[in-house]
Amino acid sequence: MKYLDEYRDPVLARSLLAELSATATAPWRIMEVCGGQTHTLVRQGIDDLLPAGIRMIHGPGCPVCVTPLETLDRAHAVAALPGVTFTSFGDMLRVPGSHTDLLTLRAHGADVRPVYSPMDAVRTAAAEPDRQVVFLAVGFETTAPTNALAVLQADRLGLTNFSVLVSHVLVPPAITALLDDPECEVQAFLAAGHVCAVMGWRAYEPIAAKYRVPIVVTGFEPLDLLEGILLAVRQLEEGRHEVENQYVRAVRRDGNTDARQAVATVFRVADRPWRGLGPIPDSGLVLAPDYARFDAAARFDAGHISTAEHPECIAGEILTGARLPTDCTAYGARCTPRTPLGAPMVSGEGTCAAFHAAGRRAPAERNPS
Repeated sequence: MKYLDEYRDPVLARSLLAELSATATAPWRIMEVCGGQTHTLVRQGIDDLLPAGIRMIHGPGCPVCVTPLETLDRAHAVAALPGVTFTSFGDMLRVPGSHTDLLTLRAHGADVRPVYSPMDAVRTAAAEPDRQVVFLAVGFETTAPTNALAVLQADRLGLTNFSVLVSHVLVPPAITALLDDPECEVQAFLAAGHVCAVMGWRAYEPIAAKYRVPIVVTGFEPLDLLEGILLAVRQLEEGRHEVENQYVRAVRRDGNTDARQAVATVFRVADRPWRGLGPIPDSGLVLAPDYARFDAAARFDAGHISTAEHPECIAGEILTGARLPTDCTAYGARCTPRTPLGAPMVSGEGTCAAFHAAGRRAPAERNPS
């Protein structure tokens, strides 16, 4: 398959690793922002193959994982209301809130339906006018355009029984928040290629200049990541701090202008809380005034929302790269993909799920006393 096997070539991978070894003269700490990149790094063992001193820090790039607990609890409350058909991508169904999850609510009789696209939710609303159809709109800049188009389509159809519960977040403000933390150890970033395919990389340029950090737009295959790491290390070694594009086959500086226009029409930038990072100014999207009637949070009275994180879960520290999943006392025992205590273990892009799928074990398991 074009653009697949050639980006998994072991000969080229060894060549890039050798070039990394020849290039790096100092220890460097690089964060990959995207959870999809984390899975490739861990599944392929790339993080263990890197030259000594080059350390990958796994960032908060899982949209499911950074969705605030308050949003999840509100989603569960709305889903349980009579007359509501609650729709969501499948990866949100088992994410635990304070008290339950969407899959459990469905088992108890709530009308919860997984969908492949927000347009499926719009079609359901058009076909079932007696139901209030809600779509859980979460994600980074990658999913915002399709959610915007769903709202635009519902508006064109004049639907009054369709709404979205919005929890969109933006990557550049999160990088800024991480860099503003005095304990931040990150010296360079691998930016998510699919985010930049939509939004471009202009927003990263002032961050690279202000904080003097290299940012490399990178794809998701093993060779993409190895080349992205090599480009970042070259910049660090040479004292440069620029935005470079490794993912040239998919990303342009200005991104996808049609997708950006749809987002700009339907949404407005606003402050947003992140799970693990807390509130970040101008880091999220809310519905613009012209489309506020599609806001599920305003349409439905979900009652008082009182959140409670699981006391053993250290998801916040894992999402910021401060700790690894294997540092968690519940990892692999009380917290598994079948019995997740937090979003990073259940999400398809979660760091805990990546470690567990790759068979990474806690230190006590690796070295039993």
